[in-house]
Amino acid sequence: MAIPYLSSFKVEDLHFDRKNPRLAEFSKEDKTSDEEILRLLWEVMAVDEIVLSIAASGFFPHEQLIVIEEKNGKEQKLVVVEGNRRLAAVKAILEPNLIEGLLNERVVLNVSSAIKQTLHELPAIKVSSREEAWRFIGFKHINGAAKWSSYAKAQYIAQIHKEFGIPLKEIALQIGDTNQTVQKLYQSYRVIQQAEEKRVFNTADVLGSRLFFSHLFTGLSYEGIQKYLQIQKENIDYPIPDNKLEDLGEFLVWLFGSKFRKISPIVQSQNPDLRRLDAVLKNTEATILLKDGSPLIYAYEVSQPKKDIFEQSLVAAKKELQKANSYSSITYDGSLEALQIAGDVAELADALYEFMEKRFTEQQKQNDGPKKRVTS
Repeated sequence: MAIPYLSSFKVEDLHFDRKNPRLAEFSKEDKTSDEEILRLLWEVMAVDEIVLSIAASGFFPHEQLIVIEEKNGKEQKLVVVEGNRRLAAVKAILEPNLIEGLLNERVVLNVSSAIKQTLHELPAIKVSSREEAWRFIGFKHINGAAKWSSYAKAQYIAQIHKEFGIPLKEIALQIGDTNQTVQKLYQSYRVIQQAEEKRVFNTADVLGSRLFFSHLFTGLSYEGIQKYLQIQKENIDYPIPDNKLEDLGEFLVWLFGSKFRKISPIVQSQNPDLRRLDAVLKNTEATILLKDGSPLIYAYEVSQPKKDIFEQSLVAAKKELQKANSYSSITYDGSLEALQIAGDVAELADALYEFMEKRFTEQQKQNDGPKKRVTS
């Protein structure tokens, strides 16, 4: 194995890493050009903040890149496996036209000519392979100042485990996470891979600009979702049994949507949507309604005890009426339409209160029972 060494490399000879897990949730195309990757990094990974740092203090020599030489197409190229954001910042400073039209593009104009002159070559450690590189990267690469998303971290863990045979426990020690967290991240990533391998889901079909992997990572810890998908906790590489793969594909569309089918994800946030989905999947009737296209909120109400829905509705109605009342003195302009709506609300409230009062009185009588003569 060659000994890693620190040297300087021309910026024009350094290329972005198309296997960078941090790009996976935004792009599935391995043939993406360096220019496209630069624009993507600028848009989603706050490269402009690094530009401002360089403008103020220059490029810190102790923040060297890590590079490997590997085949890219027909050529051998120097690929940056650690420091893609910093490389993007420098390339943008040297060639501002590469980020033309993007948000905060003008920050590159803050970099002085003197600093620009120092940026044509960058310090980097050259290693012989990705297997060697991952140990150099370790904690800093994943849990550093610009922390990775859960999806990027999961993909990186899977990549290291599969390609180099590194045990998950050892990866956990190296990146500074607990063994349990690494196991869960890996299992969640394998769920997506299983779905893609069996062609019941495609990450390129996700609706929106990114895949919100944290919804899946969190959801797989919920009891209702675990039972619905029949998660095999002991089989970390193939957590979903074959008979549940079709359900898995549909479940992932609920989480992430589908561009091709023009379906929006029903989970917009983990709270309350993900918990509501978990509750629905615990109830057979509610699950059938959801699979038939009913809105999540309706299926959720069906899954809940009727008493809970009744009491929650009362609380919600009170809250909304309090809000309307607080605005009435400054916004009500005397319109008949608004007054009629308020009248309808009042009639509904009166009818509801009369019914509840009657039921309450009847209950009290039953509890008290017939009056008896008091004797000594």
